[in-house]
Amino acid sequence: MHTLRGLNKGRCLGRLCLLAAAATACAGTPRLVAGLDPLTGVTMTRSSEPLVLYRDNSGRAAYARDYVYMGPVSVNRMGAYRYFIWLGAWSTIQSPDATSLRDGLETAILFADGEPLSLDLLGWAPEAVGLSAAPYPSPAASTIDAYYEVTIDQIRLISEARDVRLLTGGADPANYEPWDAQTMARSGWRAFVDEVGY
Repeated sequence: MHTLRGLNKGRCLGRLCLLAAAATACAGTPRLVAGLDPLTGVTMTRSSEPLVLYRDNSGRAAYARDYVYMGPVSVNRMGAYRYFIWLGAWSTIQSPDATSLRDGLETAILFADGEPLSLDLLGWAPEAVGLSAAPYPSPAASTIDAYYEVTIDQIRLISEARDVRLLTGGADPANYEPWDAQTMARSGWRAFVDEVGY
């Protein structure tokens, strides 16, 4: 009889462990990051993962690639919401002059399923959008941040698009395409729209 009780306790403990593991798996990674900026007093919301776009740059070096990380940002100042797209651009090779990349980011065109969205630069620093620190972590030390004001409808269009591409402007335009399927990043964009959209 004692062995049966021990066996039943073992089964119950095993079931509890399975339930705990299943609950943890269902919880998954948070898709949004939100918080109060302690210096500016605004509430910032962003996706937990940005989309990653790239272009092959093997003409400059073997396996060279240029990347642009792209994420939505919402800034709420006492009920007044503003929406932005953050771009973080960097390269796998050291560029002696980042001027051409900056020039290209001043006016860029984002294509969401072929629909062009013109992006006009608002600023290079988080202060341009009312934040005291960058909303997303820099993917590399040499990352150039750029901020663009957009509407929630434009963010919704991007979040629902199956194909997102970026064409930078300037003297040396460059086409950036999605790195891969990016399921988590796309899920984060949709969660962002669901959370902050009307």
